[in-house]
Amino acid sequence: MEFYIFVYKACAVSLYTILVREVDGRFVTLFFNMSQNDLKRPNRILLIFSAIHIKSLAFRFATPTFIIFAIAFGLFIQAAATESIVWFLFASFICGAANAVLQASVNPYVTILGPIESAAKRISIMGICNKLAWPATTLFITLVIGKTIDQIKMEDLFQPFGIIIGIFVVLGIIALMAPLPEVKAAGEDATTDAEEAVACPYAEGKTSIMQFPHLLLGVIALFLYVGVETIALATATGYAKALELPGDNYGFIPSIGMVVGYICGATLIPKYLSQATAMKICAIIAIIGSALVATMPAEISVYCIFFMALGCSLMWPALWPLAMADLGKFTKAGSSLLTMAIAGGAVMPWVRGVVQDATSFQTSYWICVPCFLFILYYGMIGYKIRTKK
Repeated sequence: MEFYIFVYKACAVSLYTILVREVDGRFVTLFFNMSQNDLKRPNRILLIFSAIHIKSLAFRFATPTFIIFAIAFGLFIQAAATESIVWFLFASFICGAANAVLQASVNPYVTILGPIESAAKRISIMGICNKLAWPATTLFITLVIGKTIDQIKMEDLFQPFGIIIGIFVVLGIIALMAPLPEVKAAGEDATTDAEEAVACPYAEGKTSIMQFPHLLLGVIALFLYVGVETIALATATGYAKALELPGDNYGFIPSIGMVVGYICGATLIPKYLSQATAMKICAIIAIIGSALVATMPAEISVYCIFFMALGCSLMWPALWPLAMADLGKFTKAGSSLLTMAIAGGAVMPWVRGVVQDATSFQTSYWICVPCFLFILYYGMIGYKIRTKK
């Protein structure tokens, strides 16, 4: 069931980007500056509510957000039919809210669904489903309409969106009724100190989530990671246009890098690579890739974003289990902190933009290097830090 969740979450976001592209042509200046990160804005706002949600409820109860996605896309159709910017913004907020809650619930659920040492493998498989769903959605739209993406008009989207809304409703009902196991981390259900000492010795006697330094460092690492991953995935096409390179398919460069990395993670972890080792290797690759993007000749440097994305691929799968290890009864609170760290995806691209304005597009990629260095530190030392009893 978790595979379907990741596939259709990616489908929803991909559909949203297609819609924004069409709205961009109709509402021109108002939406031009929103189109790249519009979904992320409500996503970040809803992160704190997602954190409360997963702290107080079972992880699996977030799956009915498919119904919210269906409502959001119904509102998009209404926005298109009435050419209303108000309806579009409201639908954007609902779509972002659904994505935030789903993201916040599914990742920790998959992390503790099985052995913690193989969590990166499970998340890598989910990542493959997520990334492959993006082009699959575009292919579905073009096949239903019978036009290329460049030829699609707003009114052409009514039929395929109606079909997909129906699919989301069915999936929401299935997800609500699916017999997903209620997973618990070691020590999460402990009611006495003795039970806690047996189930999760490190968490014994802890009274606050702030007493887990490996988690707090993991939150910082995740904040930086989501920021630089967003930069790697979202800037390739803009960078190519700034360099005046021919073609418009440069967005596939980081996506291919991510999928290659996910395949390696699903294949090699934990049999051949530990999660910490995978993260160290990926951090080194990402550091080299960032330096190459910032220093190589322009027509070559855009392709070096592949190495940035390849390095990013296994950081998310590895960070979650390393940061959530040994939390015991604080597991849900820990996942709440990690969820809020996703706000880095809104902050770091802004920082890169500031650097770009002061220097150049190519030079701005240097800000990724210290971020990857901190992630390397976490993969080597940070995740091992524990307080003394």
